[in-house]
Amino acid sequence: MSARTIQAQINSGVAALAANAWNRLAGEKNPFLSHAFLAALEHSGSVGRGTGWQPVPITMAGVDGALAGALPAYLKTHSQGEYVFDHSWADAWERAGGRYYPKLQIAVPFTPVPGPRLLAADLETAAALIAAAQGLVDEHGLSSAHATFVAPDQMALFRAAGWLVREGMQFHWADDGYGDFEGFLNSLASRKRKSIRKERAAAQAGLEIVHLSGADIRAQDWDAFWHFYQDTGARKWGTPYLTRAFFDEIGARMADRLLLIMAKRGGQPIAGALNIIGADTLYGRYWGCTEDVPFLHFELCYYQAIDAALARGLSRVEAGAQGEHKLARGYVPVPTFSAHYIPNPAFRRAIEEFLVRERAGMAHQREVLASFAPFRQQA
Repeated sequence: MSARTIQAQINSGVAALAANAWNRLAGEKNPFLSHAFLAALEHSGSVGRGTGWQPVPITMAGVDGALAGALPAYLKTHSQGEYVFDHSWADAWERAGGRYYPKLQIAVPFTPVPGPRLLAADLETAAALIAAAQGLVDEHGLSSAHATFVAPDQMALFRAAGWLVREGMQFHWADDGYGDFEGFLNSLASRKRKSIRKERAAAQAGLEIVHLSGADIRAQDWDAFWHFYQDTGARKWGTPYLTRAFFDEIGARMADRLLLIMAKRGGQPIAGALNIIGADTLYGRYWGCTEDVPFLHFELCYYQAIDAALARGLSRVEAGAQGEHKLARGYVPVPTFSAHYIPNPAFRRAIEEFLVRERAGMAHQREVLASFAPFRQQA
């Protein structure tokens, strides 16, 4: 190991680290990597004891002792809340007599948002962080390490370190100089344009839709949204990942970076979508409702998000994982990336063969889906 690697340290949580030092490395662009967001997960009990997400952020000090690099890392005892599915890998390893869990997860919990995973002042430190993660796996006999939803410009460092590459897909909306929602609609084929107008009219009928941010989000708004989130979480995952306290935490720590879009009938909230505001991107995260209204999910999560992004001068909307239904609404397929360190040679070979086939299939699927984008054909 190099001198830089020896200085790596495993910590008990992001909350225990100095916020200014962490944020200096994380930057302002991606709010999910902020000290406020990661510490809120810890303070609220959404990660930590009993959750299967044990925070073990890896940090690296520079020559002057200042924080020069960090990894948001967790010891995982299951594969829930990751959105890059490795259940079949775990099953194969354990049927072969191995122990897959705990594993090392380099990620933002419950957050399928691409972003930097190597928070470093320079490339040398970033490479040393990867080596430190490998060292942790090797020293403690862990099955593997997984860096999920890695920013594309950091993948070369993981490839150079010999990590296996996995590709996924999401649907993102990008502003092409539309100006407003009507400008966006005018870029679509006539049939798609008419369909979206009908959907929006049906969803908004009899409802008031409000955008809340900062101090405008009150305690009763969080209470209402918590009911929406619980309903969605119970249907999707069985048990919601986030605690009620998490929403109070982010409301206190980063309210100006939150956009809560609520639908009300007769003054009473019936649905809501929570977005996080980045430097150039609006991130759609959580949604739920207590009344089934046709197309309301599309209205609050996709169309209102586009409205909000355009109004705020943001260039992108990332509306979460999966969802081919987003394609017809102007969200196009883009690749996502993860990196995987598998120290066992035989297991690594098996995973590598699987990933070669999966990447080819994923590339073909993105190509086919892109051909169905709703935009007008250029003459």
